[in-house]
Amino acid sequence: MALDKKEREELTERIIDALHSVYDPEIPVDVYELGLIYDVTVSEDGDVHILMTMTTPNCPMIESLPEEIKEKVAALTGVKEVDIEITFEPAWDKDMMSEEAKLQLGFL
Repeated sequence: MALDKKEREELTERIIDALHSVYDPEIPVDVYELGLIYDVTVSEDGDVHILMTMTTPNCPMIESLPEEIKEKVAALTGVKEVDIEITFEPAWDKDMMSEEAKLQLGFL
């Protein structure tokens, strides 16, 4: 059964909530507030595509962090497949963090 626009928006909100529970172990802020998530797309079929980055291309979490995200998102009701795409364009910098993350890390 295809998801309508409202159902996709609600699922996207639940995915973002799940992303708030995934932390970079080197920084005590979740991946969403850090600005590592560039885009979350939900198809009518419930397939999820997440475009994300890492703080650096040689980040030691480049394998495990996307896997943790994939597991948490795949566990949500309504999600069929989860595809994580890692990009370094644009490169991450601290300006991508939310105000809350900047405050928590002492940048404000």
